[in-house]
Amino acid sequence: MKSRSITGVVAALTAAGLLASCSSSGTKAASSGSPTAKTSAPAAEKVSISVASLLPGSTPAAVKQFQAQVAEFEKAYPTIKIKSEQYQWTGPTFAAKLAAGTLPTVFTVPFTDGRTLGENGQLADLTSQAKALPYFSKYNPQVIAEGTTSDGKVIALPTAAYAQALHYNRTLFKQAGLDPDKPPTTWDEVVADAKQITAKTGKAGFAEMGKNDNSAGWILTTLAYSLGGRMETGTGKASKATLNNDKTKQALQILHKMRWDDKSMGSNFDYGWSDINQAFSAGKVGMYVSGSDVFNSLVSTDKIDASIYGLSTIPIASDPNAGVLGGGTLAAVRPDAKDAEKAAAVKWIDFYYEQPLVDQQGAVRNAQTLKASNQPVGTPALPVFDKAQYDLANTWIKSYINVPQAQMKSFTDNVFGQKLAAEPAASTQSVYHALDTVVQAVLTQQGANIDSLLQSANDSAQSAISQGK
Repeated sequence: MKSRSITGVVAALTAAGLLASCSSSGTKAASSGSPTAKTSAPAAEKVSISVASLLPGSTPAAVKQFQAQVAEFEKAYPTIKIKSEQYQWTGPTFAAKLAAGTLPTVFTVPFTDGRTLGENGQLADLTSQAKALPYFSKYNPQVIAEGTTSDGKVIALPTAAYAQALHYNRTLFKQAGLDPDKPPTTWDEVVADAKQITAKTGKAGFAEMGKNDNSAGWILTTLAYSLGGRMETGTGKASKATLNNDKTKQALQILHKMRWDDKSMGSNFDYGWSDINQAFSAGKVGMYVSGSDVFNSLVSTDKIDASIYGLSTIPIASDPNAGVLGGGTLAAVRPDAKDAEKAAAVKWIDFYYEQPLVDQQGAVRNAQTLKASNQPVGTPALPVFDKAQYDLANTWIKSYINVPQAQMKSFTDNVFGQKLAAEPAASTQSVYHALDTVVQAVLTQQGANIDSLLQSANDSAQSAISQGK
């Protein structure tokens, strides 16, 4: 959940050949055809590191594909032993593991958390290892900034970026008498289509993440941004919380109408990220909002039938401040990692996450492996590197793309024109958490007082911001 001002990368999206994101593999500059992994000096001593692997519940094919990549890495680096650990980031579970010291050596965090964790000394300093990577200068400046502290230390490397999107079930659209090639482009149309889907199919026309794990606040923020709202102004501890703005209230009123007037949101109001993915893949949800790259997880974890899947842009209001919330993922290392472990960890990050983005051999190898395991190749994502590198990488994997790009055309054709807006910069997760209870109340209490709820949430967020929490 976060991207700090990636406005410059939206233009780099291309309608065809979009890269697979998140669970990739890799390293190096494009010219020589051999991975950076093989040009770097081998580890001087034997070392074992643990790494975040797949989400719990991933398919056997996805597990096999990951194991194949581990085997390939260990062959290239015979002195490094990889131990994989299933891993999924959520605010509460991550905080608990961080406090207990039980995170793997290499793990991922959203853009929202990178710099704060780095400033607090909770991530390893990777500056020397990161800047030694031959492609370091090719990172999109606004993206690598998410893994860089205020004093210039590189504490994490970006692996994927995304824009929030509208995911919809093409089969339910057809059953409801709607055109699956013409998804809604305004929130009024979303409301109307959701009502029609429920009336014709009995399924939830629109579902909202409502879990008290920061996901409810994250999606509410997305809706508010699309209407022109913002959750704070200023920077750092001097920021002013503005959760109680008119656009956030409008977003909640839209949800209230669908929930209580139209009854088009089903009966589950406690969805988290994984839960809503499962429900959507099972055909129980007509539309929902999440990152543009979520199709990867729908396939690898939830076994979605790709024929039902549709992807479109978030409806954006005419308000000049309206925009689409962006975010991404960083790979980081435990702060207590020894020098040899840090060196091995960066080699793994380099191999597993970055190589398909910067090296032709790695990109093709990764695409081949993913396709052979029936995993997605070509899911829409925002580029981590500069436009020239992104366009070049797209040409490398074009023949391996297996995602239903025609069903994603409403997104790839229109995201270029959307204004990308950064997530709340100060105390991001605390801001989201404060909004969780507001969403829950609106979805479970018909007479919920939105003004009072937003004021309480704003007070809570302001307290967290002032304390730097």
